[in-house]
Amino acid sequence: MTENINEKMPVSKKLSDNKEWIYNELSPDNSFDLMWREITVAGKDAALLFVDGFAKDDIMLWIMRRLTSIERDQITPNTFEKIVKKQINYLETDGVDDLHKVVDTILSGPIALFVDGLDQAIVIDARTYPARGPQEPDLERVVRGSRDGFVETIVFNTALIRRRIRDPKLRMEIMNVGRRSKQDICISYIDDIANPRLVEKVKSKLTEIDIDGLPMAEKSVEELITPGSFWNPFPRVRYTERPDVAAQHLLEGHVLIIVDTSPSVIILPATFFHHVQHAEEFREAPPVGAYLRWVRFIGMIGSVFIAPLWLLFSLEPSLLPESLKFIGPTDVGKVGLMWQFLFAQLGIDLMRMAAVHTPSALATALGLIAAVLIGQVAIDIGLFAPEVILYMAVAAIGSFATPSYEMSMANRLVRVALLVGTGLLRLPGFAGVTVLYFMILALTKSFGVPYLWPLIPFNYKAFKSIIIRSPVPIQNLRPSILKPIDPDRQPAVAMKPKDDPDEKE
Repeated sequence: MTENINEKMPVSKKLSDNKEWIYNELSPDNSFDLMWREITVAGKDAALLFVDGFAKDDIMLWIMRRLTSIERDQITPNTFEKIVKKQINYLETDGVDDLHKVVDTILSGPIALFVDGLDQAIVIDARTYPARGPQEPDLERVVRGSRDGFVETIVFNTALIRRRIRDPKLRMEIMNVGRRSKQDICISYIDDIANPRLVEKVKSKLTEIDIDGLPMAEKSVEELITPGSFWNPFPRVRYTERPDVAAQHLLEGHVLIIVDTSPSVIILPATFFHHVQHAEEFREAPPVGAYLRWVRFIGMIGSVFIAPLWLLFSLEPSLLPESLKFIGPTDVGKVGLMWQFLFAQLGIDLMRMAAVHTPSALATALGLIAAVLIGQVAIDIGLFAPEVILYMAVAAIGSFATPSYEMSMANRLVRVALLVGTGLLRLPGFAGVTVLYFMILALTKSFGVPYLWPLIPFNYKAFKSIIIRSPVPIQNLRPSILKPIDPDRQPAVAMKPKDDPDEKE
């Protein structure tokens, strides 16, 4: 009969009973990294249970020396209290009376000490995780700014956020998700800013997850808490690997989900306009930041519409005024224009995937093969029109300029749909796909927040701050759509130059 893991399995006072249960549950003999180390503590039989590779060697050595040097009169009476409070005076030590919890705990890194005669296991959190240093993320590089980034270890990531927000109201709530993986997930928010309903909704979504494991970490979590992801390509959460970006969103009233083993932190809710902003815009002067933002907007719009529009005008020259009659191919080529665009898109995607799997030393050679041996030869033999290569290259650059990788991939699918619709139905096809595109955006929501806010529903002040990068002194309010408890970020300050007494002298 299979044991119900939800039922409590008390720690026995007999060490032999605990050992038998542990060996049936974990089978340390069949797993070289699971250690059951039997020792003697003050004349009593005892054992240490831990995972090799998680336990710190120096702490383990200190614990072993400490335990083996204890005399019997030093731990009697009240053996448990004296061991925990006097003999193992380590910072993170606790008692656990359920063997299921003991197993779950040691599999995440801590050490468990069983002593014959005690009905509790002593859990010592002396773990260390394999981790890389916090380096600047490749997808969110900035010219000027911090160079640290999130890593795959959850405690490192929470520390990077704590370093930037030293607010006693900052909450880091931990939970386990996954029946078998028991993944550590942290929900982070500022208690007196974030909307309590939003926080409870996020917690409820995570609690409802009932799956065996989350090997893909944050991406699996996103799909489980945002239903409808299988048909809607637009990301309804934002990812970031930058602690400063995560801290900024916390101060606005957002909620973060930090998944262990992932360097990407989930920010929610997220609108369409969250995916078009980049940290670089806030590291420059407001006019420069506004210029960079508009360049990104133009690049994103171009990545979606420039190739389908050129295809439309090439197929329907009558739509062009006389001054723009030069638009269109002089030589169509041996393949239809729609198919040329689709083959070019396929080639770009193949190049992108090949670049991911190509060693950096060969990346330059790969680019030369694509540009010279494929692109130029295809034009020379008349397979492709030169303009097709030009406009698909512009579209690809616009995709790479999109700050959110997930949004750029969604826009790529929209571009393909526009090319097919335009190629098959011309103007009605282009118009129909464009309308469908905006309808999907308008009907999408992220945890109750309209995806196109502040455009739909329209909010002038919020929309102005998106179009123009506002100076920090006038960023007084948090986004109203989040319904934060504290809507004010700072007192309202008039943007007027003040006299400097030093200049008068």
